Amino acid sequence: MLLNKLNLKPIFRHYPLLSNGICRNFASDAPNSETVDLAYASYESTSDTDNTSQPPLVILHGLLGSKNNWNSMSKAIHRTTGRKVISIDARNHGDSRHSTQHTYLHMAHDVMKLLKKLELSKVSLLGHSMGGRTAMVLSLLCSDLVSSLIVVDISPVKTSPQVFSMINLFDAMTAVSIRAGIAMSKARKLADDQLKSVIPDLNLRNFLITNLVQTNTGTYTWRVNIPALKENFQGHIACFPSNLKGLQYCGPTLFIGGSLSDYIGKNDLPEIQEYFPLADLTFVEGAGHWVHSQKPEKFLEIVCKFLTEK
Repeated sequence: MLLNKLNLKPIFRHYPLLSNGICRNFASDAPNSETVDLAYASYESTSDTDNTSQPPLVILHGLLGSKNNWNSMSKAIHRTTGRKVISIDARNHGDSRHSTQHTYLHMAHDVMKLLKKLELSKVSLLGHSMGGRTAMVLSLLCSDLVSSLIVVDISPVKTSPQVFSMINLFDAMTAVSIRAGIAMSKARKLADDQLKSVIPDLNLRNFLITNLVQTNTGTYTWRVNIPALKENFQGHIACFPSNLKGLQYCGPTLFIGGSLSDYIGKNDLPEIQEYFPLADLTFVEGAGHWVHSQKPEKFLEIVCKFLTEK
């Protein structure tokens, strides 16, 4: 089981903004970028069992997710590899700050600033979906910072048609109305009832409802910044930045796709290798887009094997 008890200390911190210009060319790509504070959880043993000779693994979640979705997997990867694992909330998600700007350049900038604050000069990156594209952008812009790269069910060369149904999810979440002062369990049930007519998939509804939070005044809201995500979705989130053509990350790279997903095509590898020349591509049988939660044991095996060998 992934939820083995471990001697780990999840640590949550926020950090102030730093100056621009971590990596050459990045500031010119996003001259008006504004970084935000990122929340994160750090998984590290209190004993001397950590593999401190290897760079930490930084995990970047997907759209409408959070670091909490990766809690058990982060523990399992740490337990298996001995590596420190750092799981980050993207801007407009989880416990990180909100912003009207939401592009892959902005998100990569956020992560680079946090890594500088943490005094990490080399990390391995693992990103799923939106987080996978953020990890790719960061690797292309700051290749010296990245020891190895794992991208989960997303591609720099194509976009699944399913992606564009996300607008319906934003609208459905915006339409949810819950009165203040009721218990969280009842609020979650009411949210589920209201989402059901638009989103028949129970697992997807449960995933979205993890974003429901109660404020200090007893009112309910979504912790994700839905207006900003909807505004930036078509032009930025749904597509890989076209202005990165010609850049390459030449470190060890693994793309992991779900066999039931169409986010990565089995013939996409040659085009992927134009950005990532050393990239390998593997598929997890029976998994869809959420490979890590649908086939966690197989996913863990693939990831840990790659991290151990690379």
